[in-house]
Amino acid sequence: MEQIQKPEARSPWSRGPAETTGVLKIFFGYAAGVGKTYAMLEAAHQAQKEGIDVVAGYIEPHARPDTLALLEGLETLPPAAINYRGIRLREFDLDLALQRKPQLILVDELAHTNARGSRHTKRYQDVEELLRAGIHVYTTVNVQHLESLHDLVSSITGIEVSERIPDRIFDRADQVELVDIEPDELMKRLQAGKVYRERQAKQALSNFFTADNLRALREIAMRRTADQLNHAAVQEGNGISARAGEHILICLSSAPSNTRVIRTAARMAEAFHSGFTALFVQTPETKELSGENLSRLRSNLHLAEQLGAQIATVYGTDPAVQIAEYARVSGVTKIVMGRINHKQAFPFGKKSLADRLIELTDLDVYIIPDHQPRYKKPHGTPHPPKFRFTWNDTGVMLGTLLLSTGMGFLFHSAGFSESNIITVYILGVLLTAVWTSGYFYGALASFLSVAAFNFFFTEPRFSFQTDDSSYPVTFLIMLFSSIMANSLATRVKEQARLAVEKSYYTELLLESSQKLQQSQTELDCLRMTAEQLSRLFDRPVLYALSRGDAELSFRAEPPEASPLLSQLGLEELGVAKWVQKNNRHAGATTHTLPDSKWLFLSVRGTRGVMGIVGVPIAGYRIPDAFEKNLMIAILSQCGLSQERIRLQDAHASAAPPS
Repeated sequence: MEQIQKPEARSPWSRGPAETTGVLKIFFGYAAGVGKTYAMLEAAHQAQKEGIDVVAGYIEPHARPDTLALLEGLETLPPAAINYRGIRLREFDLDLALQRKPQLILVDELAHTNARGSRHTKRYQDVEELLRAGIHVYTTVNVQHLESLHDLVSSITGIEVSERIPDRIFDRADQVELVDIEPDELMKRLQAGKVYRERQAKQALSNFFTADNLRALREIAMRRTADQLNHAAVQEGNGISARAGEHILICLSSAPSNTRVIRTAARMAEAFHSGFTALFVQTPETKELSGENLSRLRSNLHLAEQLGAQIATVYGTDPAVQIAEYARVSGVTKIVMGRINHKQAFPFGKKSLADRLIELTDLDVYIIPDHQPRYKKPHGTPHPPKFRFTWNDTGVMLGTLLLSTGMGFLFHSAGFSESNIITVYILGVLLTAVWTSGYFYGALASFLSVAAFNFFFTEPRFSFQTDDSSYPVTFLIMLFSSIMANSLATRVKEQARLAVEKSYYTELLLESSQKLQQSQTELDCLRMTAEQLSRLFDRPVLYALSRGDAELSFRAEPPEASPLLSQLGLEELGVAKWVQKNNRHAGATTHTLPDSKWLFLSVRGTRGVMGIVGVPIAGYRIPDAFEKNLMIAILSQCGLSQERIRLQDAHASAAPPS
């Protein structure tokens, strides 16, 4: 067994009273059966001998007598029983652990997914809450459960590991003990039934636990432990400096391969100790995403956040231009992206996004091979909004066509050439594209204009026949010109819409900042913030001032939405109180109490929670990535303004009377 710890690491029990966060020690291995739980229990007994209050919070019920024997002499918390679909599941009892509050608690299997109905979706979130409560934690995890290594491990073993933890949990550990044995020794333990029962052991030896797999996983575990030590040294400023100026950018998309791109970029950012940004280019096509594509996009966004990426959003109709411009202004030095693996349109295929970025920038562009099956690209580029029939748009199209035809008769009677009449019809198509919604009516007007020109103005007139063999070429050119005019007009109109939307969001943020500066009380700050969020999401918003452990008293914005307060049951109020206590977001769309119908967010100041805001999710559209970022920015401004007001009040009350 090898013990690897941070350089000059202090004893876990040496923290002063001001350091309220618990110490995290991870027993790290490359596969099940190397002895992580055994080593953790041995360390717990040693701590107990030193007078430390130790409790076994949850130890996975392994069929390993030697390991279970080490539980003797340790206080063990009974597991929580959760009924799920008629099955009684045993889970770590977080509330009981917080109530007991020992100095040190043992929580096995850090990557475990909790049963539905638990407060947190993942066990590592339970551990984070224990650490925030000042409880030291010993836990175990294997290398294949680290999120950034998922693709690498999967390519080696051929097995998808579903339970994973963000790398930030591993990197924030105060101590990491690498529990290591030779692969040959581990295989002997498997064959002897010391890891799994006989049937499981045979299956494992023929799949995951092969000699080549174990050697590769062992090497990855050792390297990842060394990376964690380097990360700790950089954080503590021990002479290992970050690679100056490096900033890695990846682009979020709904492609199945995007997860691999995100993990690769995260490993690069870790190796370079550099900035890491995940950029989402919001286009007309992304607005139309739905079903599996939308679900993948949200999953990729969450993965990037888990791996430490800063999420940024830009608007535009040309992703390459938007990415290049963002990279230029934000100091990006490397772009990591996946190889496109969907069929390009033929014969009008165009340059790939990577090729265009290489042309538009002088940055290093890394292409990650995509071995995923071909997938259905959500939309073409550019893609129009979905067709919606309206009598108004139909009337505009037919009226414009009639007007163009009438002008054509005037030009014909005046002796003007046919080219002038063609120009009138193209102008009519352009006006149709501008005055109607979507792409359909402009495209239909293009075909009808060609047909009308052929019927009314080519010889023989008032028939679809032509005497001149050059007319078919004329019709094709006219049709192509009309379609191009319609496409350009639709694109310009969509760009104008996106510009207005972006301008509105910017104006909302600036307006929030100005109003917050003028607020005289903390409650005014929260009310104004709730008003802005209500405008942003087009739904009522609840808000409450937070002062210590005082009860939360929610108010509604707009005031006429006050009946919503009666809908806040004990469970919803419990979510809000948890947010107040832990200074974390919780509720719908999060991994903490996700069954809630509300999303509760903390208004954060430098000294803790200043207020709580509740946003209803059930029955409303889920906010997109850019809207969430804007919401967090507004809440941050509110927290700073509240803190300013609170400090002013404190100075005023402390000042001696004049």
